[in-house]
Formats: sequence, C-alpha cells, structure tokens
Amino acid sequence: MKVTWLDQPEEHDYPAAAAYLALLCDPALAQQLTDELRAAAPWEAKAKDIARASRLPLLPADDPHVASDLDKLRKGKALSPVLLVRGDLARGAPLVIADGFHRVCAVHLVEPNTVVPARIVSYLP
Repeated sequence: MKVTWLDQPEEHDYPAAAAYLALLCDPALAQQLTDELRAAAPWEAKAKDIARASRLPLLPADDPHVASDLDKLRKGKALSPVLLVRGDLARGAPLVIADGFHRVCAVHLVEPNTVVPARIVSYLP
C-alpha cells in the first residue's frame, strides 16, 4: 500500500487542532498556536518518531478513524499533513499531535519509517 500526501493540510484540520488544543490550554493560546501552524513551513518526520515523541499508544487498525484512513490509502487517496506542537525535553513535555493522530497511526501500521509531512510550532511559555 502506497502512502501519498496532500501538499497542504486540509482547511478543516485547523479548527480541529484549535478545538483539541483548547482542551489542553487557554482557548486564546490554542488559537494563537493554530494561527502559527497555518503559517508554519512544511516539516517532516518518520511516523515512528512522531508516535514515540507524542508518547501516545498507537491505535489498532480496527479503530474506526484509523480504518477510514487505511481505506483512503487502499483507494489511492492522499492524506492530509499532520499538525504538531513541539514537546519540551527539559520539562518532559511530549509532542502534541494537534491534528492527525489517526493518520499517524494508520501510516505507522503500513510502514513505521514512512515520512509524514507536517506543520510544527513550538510553545515557549
């Protein structure tokens, strides 16, 4: 199964990222980070490294959202790049997958070394 990617994140990914980030921080900060993600340059990392840095357990192929992304890949459809907020090694804070966790899980199932396009920003309090 070949993994292909869109050049840009889909428009609906940004409000999804903002909604998720608003659960982790003040909504104004979540919106600021989302605005920065919109302006961020393209960035890449391997699926296995994104998964490890986030410290999240990977979802199985039968998770409905992962299964949907795997089905897209089987049909030759491109996935949207993921939106990330860099972790803080000094504080022990993991990478935050603001949008695209299911895509990372799906791609990891296909091939953990797959390069995943992303937009990434840092949060420095």
